[in-house]
Amino acid sequence: MSTASSPPNGASQPPRPGIPVPGAHLPGTPAHQEPADPHRIKTEVDALLAELGPRPVAGPAENTEAGADITRRARILEQAHDVLVDALATVDKI
Repeated sequence: MSTASSPPNGASQPPRPGIPVPGAHLPGTPAHQEPADPHRIKTEVDALLAELGPRPVAGPAENTEAGADITRRARILEQAHDVLVDALATVDKI
């Protein structure tokens, strides 16, 4: 016997509204993305981390330059973080 909320025998039930889909909470992210390519992700993150370069040793007279460098480094790390978050959003959660 079927009820108003159950599908007929043999029919698949469509996803219920309100059930979260991995990555759907991210702005501008389609609910059904292609799976993340590990090689592409590693390449993107490696390229961003290469931009960091060696950390300069700053003296007291270079505080303004050091502040600008910290801001630049933080922006690069944030971009690398975003790449990883986007990749994780494509992984199905079990």
